[in-house]
Amino acid sequence: MEIPLGTDAIDVSLPHCDVTVAEPAGGATVDVRAAAERALEEPIGPPLEARVDPADEVTIVVTDITRKAPDDVLLDVLLERLADRGVDRDQVTVVIGLGLHRPMTDDEIEAMLGPHADLAVNHDPESVVDVGAVGPDDDVPVEIGRPVAEADAVLSTGVVEPHQYAGFSGGAKTVVVGAGSESIIRYTHGPEMLAREGVRLGRVADNPFRETIDRAGDLAGLDFSINLSYGPSGVLGVRAGESRGVVRELAAVARDALSVPIDRTFDAVVCGVGAPKDANLYQATRGATYVALGDRNPLRESGRLVVPAALPEGAGDGTGERRFYRRLSETADAETLYAAMREGYEPGAQRAFVVARVLRDHDLYVTNSGAPGVVEECLMHAESDVSDALEAGSEVLVVPDALNTLLVDGGGRSQG
Repeated sequence: MEIPLGTDAIDVSLPHCDVTVAEPAGGATVDVRAAAERALEEPIGPPLEARVDPADEVTIVVTDITRKAPDDVLLDVLLERLADRGVDRDQVTVVIGLGLHRPMTDDEIEAMLGPHADLAVNHDPESVVDVGAVGPDDDVPVEIGRPVAEADAVLSTGVVEPHQYAGFSGGAKTVVVGAGSESIIRYTHGPEMLAREGVRLGRVADNPFRETIDRAGDLAGLDFSINLSYGPSGVLGVRAGESRGVVRELAAVARDALSVPIDRTFDAVVCGVGAPKDANLYQATRGATYVALGDRNPLRESGRLVVPAALPEGAGDGTGERRFYRRLSETADAETLYAAMREGYEPGAQRAFVVARVLRDHDLYVTNSGAPGVVEECLMHAESDVSDALEAGSEVLVVPDALNTLLVDGGGRSQG
């Protein structure tokens, strides 16, 4: 069978194991441009023309290189629509929503946005404007990048895909986290929030994380979103309009396409990731945590997780990635790290907290990487190949696309 690795795939043969493959049913794919144009014609809520005036300075927040999104196509369609509204190209700024990831290079921006690369700037988390506050006591400042906060109209692109905390990504998250400061990331990604009921993979309704992000999006002035969702064979749908409705509709589309019922347990799970998420260890570990902390953990007690990942960037170069590496590499064991991080941690380090939570119960093997030393330093095991990470006779579940597969209990579905 083939498992993604970087932009390619590896052939995995496990003749000495009992193998089950978890592949979502998927769904009919769409042409992105045609679907985006249709979404703008049939928006959720008021149309784009009602949100933008011809004289407006417009900021469009797009996803960064860690997301697999045809932002060039979505941006092209948005710019054409804005031009029809009378908004000139020189009135538009495109902000790349980095969060605490590293800035994108000029070459990467050019490859991602094509002819619109000249409009783009990397988000600067040090140059932000306070636009309000969230939290139970309204004591968490919402600080948004200056090009967003000072715009007359704010638009966003994004991908509505399974997300460990938000249930599904997309919508206001692209703006609030991607173009925000450490304050909102510290609150939404802190141990108190992540421990709350409803903060879970695949859940949008009654999810405190999602609700906080949406409220912060209102304060940030997000006017209009155009998002898409993926299935195993490509883009399943595009929606545009009011961000909450966009996420809600695309999450339902994705959930139907990506759910796989699981009615037994396994000795090991092989979690496929591939590019762009396997560029560094910070992102690649999502494959393991999405499986172990999802709706249905398919592992037996002490079962192991196996993630093939290229890791050309090692642990990762951004602020969050460096904090993730430091936390894991400077701690003796997962139990100690988890207990210490329950008391709090710096923004970006939440991935270390979630990984430590998984490592308390399961060993994690990262295979086929170019950075085995980094893997070993981070409380994980490095092997040269998937087969080397599995014991003969193991019952193994292979999830070729772990980031876009929702393992659910029995014949049921994850909650909406």
